[in-house]
Amino acid sequence: MVIGRDPAILSRNPMDALSDVLKSVRLEGAVYLNAEFTAPWSIRGECNVPGVRAKLADAEHVVFFHFLLEGRCEARLVDGTQVFDVGPGDLILIPQNDNHLLASDIRLAPIPTSPMIAPGTPPDADFIQLRHGGGGEATRFVCGYLAVSRSVCRPLLDALPRMVCIPIGDGPASAMLRELLQVGVRESSELRPGAESMLAKLSEFMFVEALRRYAETLPPQGKGWLAGVRDPQIGKALGLLHGEPARAWTVDELAREVALSRSALAERFAALVGEPPIQYLHRWRLALAAQALRTGREAIVRVAERSGYESEAAFSRAFKREFGSPPAAWRKAGARS
Repeated sequence: MVIGRDPAILSRNPMDALSDVLKSVRLEGAVYLNAEFTAPWSIRGECNVPGVRAKLADAEHVVFFHFLLEGRCEARLVDGTQVFDVGPGDLILIPQNDNHLLASDIRLAPIPTSPMIAPGTPPDADFIQLRHGGGGEATRFVCGYLAVSRSVCRPLLDALPRMVCIPIGDGPASAMLRELLQVGVRESSELRPGAESMLAKLSEFMFVEALRRYAETLPPQGKGWLAGVRDPQIGKALGLLHGEPARAWTVDELAREVALSRSALAERFAALVGEPPIQYLHRWRLALAAQALRTGREAIVRVAERSGYESEAAFSRAFKREFGSPPAAWRKAGARS
């Protein structure tokens, strides 16, 4: 759907570019885990829990999160060196589906999570209880797995480190998140009607809150997509491109809208986001096209037209360069999933 020109777009909050990305992709809290570990303990986090495999077998991309309710732990990537000291109210986000370690002492040898699942848990359960440890001080988490569209979320996912520890804190936002996640745990364990929708909404809230908190911590001289979103003028430019992706934007027109010279916009946009504005717009259109092909039945030639291409052949070439397969094959792969 093409969004018409709206004066409200011109006064957007810069962070609306973040909202537009999230509106374009369906976030699903497909699996929730309630985990309790007692010292000493060390586990390897990975997408190999039977329930997770069953639910997310066809997911294009998986994002992990762990919200620490009680206790403390250390965390790092399996192939990383940075160790995070995690406390109550901290959120660990693993956006690239990386294997990672959580432990009372990171030097301990980890064990996989599958043997910790409570006996009798069905392989496709929406809710899984994990317990493990030596009986000492307890550490409690709510963990989850988000299935997302990699094609649409790529600007966002690529802007994040492979592991992020975000201090939500003990203020109102933390209390609300903690309570909502506990509601989600209860909904999951009781398998009441509407539980799947509840988990999806909770996951989206958690994800958005985490990204907002992370963006606020970036240094003023930071680079990347989130730094661009936070910049008043580049954030506005991103909001305009995301708000009207089918519009025939030029750098001159975009520069006028954000009150910058053409050269200043082009230079600052490329420095923060990593590519020129129009190249970014073309990639965003292709990302939206990829999602449309996976989720709808519109003819490829119509998707090509909405993506700004005059011919299906030109669209197919650009699409294959971006995603490694032509549009028809991409759609078939989605249908098989």
